[in-house]
Amino acid sequence: MRRAQNRKPATYRCPLCGRYLPSLSEHILIAPEGDTSRRRHAHTACVLRARRAGRLPTRDEWRASMPRPPARWRRLLGGVSLRRGGGGAPGAGG
Repeated sequence: MRRAQNRKPATYRCPLCGRYLPSLSEHILIAPEGDTSRRRHAHTACVLRARRAGRLPTRDEWRASMPRPPARWRRLLGGVSLRRGGGGAPGAGG
């Protein structure tokens, strides 16, 4: 989310309330799931209302909720365990 105000004579539709939003008015840009190519212009009051209701997480909140990728070394090894099994010498049968 970031504050925005545009001098371009355009009108947007707020994705939160569906009403029109003139670009000359102060508003907020929101990017769903961090995808800036899908950014939308929203009324400041609508964004604040959605934030208070818990429906619009910040980028940091969204990132914290995502599952963490495995550690780099584990991705490189493809999940191979580094522990040795049995504790004996290799090839020693018993």
